Amino acid sequence: MRQYILSAFADEAGIDLNDQIRALKRNGFTHLEIRGVDGESVGDIGAEKAAEIKERLSAEGISVLSIGSPFGKQDILADFKPHFDKFVRCLDSAKILGAKYMRIFSFFMPRGVSGENGYDQYLGEVIDRLSAFAEAAAGYGITLCHENEKGIYGDIPDRCVKIHEAMPALRAVFDPANFIQCGAETYRAWTMLKPYVEYMHIKDARQDGTVVAAGYGVGNVRRIISEYEGSMLTLEPHLAVFEGLAKLEKDRGAATVDGSVFGTKDEAFDFAAKTLKQILAEL
Repeated sequence: MRQYILSAFADEAGIDLNDQIRALKRNGFTHLEIRGVDGESVGDIGAEKAAEIKERLSAEGISVLSIGSPFGKQDILADFKPHFDKFVRCLDSAKILGAKYMRIFSFFMPRGVSGENGYDQYLGEVIDRLSAFAEAAAGYGITLCHENEKGIYGDIPDRCVKIHEAMPALRAVFDPANFIQCGAETYRAWTMLKPYVEYMHIKDARQDGTVVAAGYGVGNVRRIISEYEGSMLTLEPHLAVFEGLAKLEKDRGAATVDGSVFGTKDEAFDFAAKTLKQILAEL
């Protein structure tokens, strides 16, 4: 089996960093894509908190692969300066945490805007803002990776390509489930974006957009991973947790058979990790 660097959004297993560490370790993950910790967004923590997190993770043999930042999840017409200033402060935290990567987004489009002509009137502003991010990040030695996300400029593969063609140094985080939720076929998206992909977010979805564990949806996850020439995978379960499930099932919270609804956050996280590992073992 090929060797992969397995990372995860462990805040889906628990808010507290100790819970996140436990979830990573029991599933054999050595890296964290840090998004939320101890009730704070990674975009809000300061240098002191970042140093504390780094020390706690290092003591457990866990490294921060990437900063799962919220930057670029802003209306394209909103004042950019406060958002940018917060981004720069987060770069300080990222450096302390030892992250090599930071995921970003390409800004929400105004309500009512649709179609290529509607979106593309904002492409220049999108590139200007992303370029400001990239210039700042370069001084910290951090590689920015654009994630395809619902509602932003780069939500479908064609517009993602426009961003990467305009900014060759900007890398991509490939998220199959997000493309499904935007009506895009994932393998076509993969063939278009493969040259730009730095790492992948592992989550799958059904045709109706319901997020399911990897391999349970229409995201071509197995095929895409088999063609991925890199080594970094971040698990992002996003699976539904129905806390009343434990009371309804005799075994007190076993996952439902379709891989989409679970009794606890730990159950959901562990099942998502198990299905990813099964896919990797079969490659």
